[in-house]
Formats: sequence, structure tokens, C-alpha cells
Amino acid sequence: MLKNTSAGYGLITILTHWLSAIAVISLFIVGYWMVDLTYYSSWYQTAPHVHKSIGLLLLGLTLLRLVWRAMSLTPSALPNHQPWEKRMATWAHASLYTLMLLIMFSGIMISTADGRDIWIFDWFAVPFPNAFIDEQADTAGVIHQYLAYSLIGLVVLHSAGAIKHHIIDKDNTLKRMLIPNHVR
Repeated sequence: MLKNTSAGYGLITILTHWLSAIAVISLFIVGYWMVDLTYYSSWYQTAPHVHKSIGLLLLGLTLLRLVWRAMSLTPSALPNHQPWEKRMATWAHASLYTLMLLIMFSGIMISTADGRDIWIFDWFAVPFPNAFIDEQADTAGVIHQYLAYSLIGLVVLHSAGAIKHHIIDKDNTLKRMLIPNHVR
């Protein structure tokens, strides 16, 4: 039940998928909201701190997911999946991971441009190298923003694909990501 099988996803894959999904959507919402905060807002310091903390925890989870994915079976595609759907799924998953990693790296570049470490919920600091390009915070900020919009667009397409499989195709694609090792 913990591990993937050729028929379905295990509990570890399912939990890390949904934890990542919640984190990505939450980080986008908070990021979108916090850029308009003024210096006098009580959230001016808190929102970025929470955003960075969750972002670094998501980075750790994403790296663990990639290791788990490399070590685990990938469930077989369902028989009704068309070749183009299989190619799109492969492309979408690779793009989701790539965008997430690039967003987190650009976020680190924003946060460390002034030479400070990044604190995770005041538990501990994570050191990173200081700025290594001119105007690093501004450049990384623009990249971070556009990659975040791209990621959310891809998340919407990914979700639409899962819903299409569930409602139109009436197959178990979505159920396999909800119920460990769902076979039926």
C-alpha cells in the first residue's frame, strides 16, 4: 500500500503529490497577494517569511519526490489512453518538476541577493551563496513571477486532464491518485 505497483500509485506517491499540489497553489496565492503589501501592513514581514519557509520545505519534498520516483515503479498507462495522451502526460510531469525547481531556485536567488541566509519558520537558517549576478533580486524576481504563472497554467491543464479522464473517459486515472493502488 505504501509503494507504487504497475497497477496504481502507493500512499507515499499520493501523499507527496497532494502535499505538493496544496503547497504550490498556496504559495502562488500568497505570492500574488504579498507583492501588493505595503510597508505598514502587519503582514509585510510575515508573508514573505512564510512564503520562503514553505518554498524551501517544498524544495526538500520535491527532491525527495524525484528520488522516490526514480526508485519506484511507475504505474502502467490505462489501456484506453491514446499515444498522444501518454506523450502529453510525460511532457507535463517533466515540465511540472522543471518549473517547480526553477521557481524555487529563482526564489532562493531573490532571498539571498543581499547575503542573508533563509530561515525556515525561525527553526533554522539555510545558507546559500551571495549574489552572483548584477541586479540579482530584480532579475530573479521577474523570472520567479513568470515561471509561477507558467506553473499555475500547467497545473490547470494537468487538473483539466485528470477531470477529463474521470468525467468524459470514465477511467480510473484520477482515482489512482486518490486511492492507494486502485486497480478497478
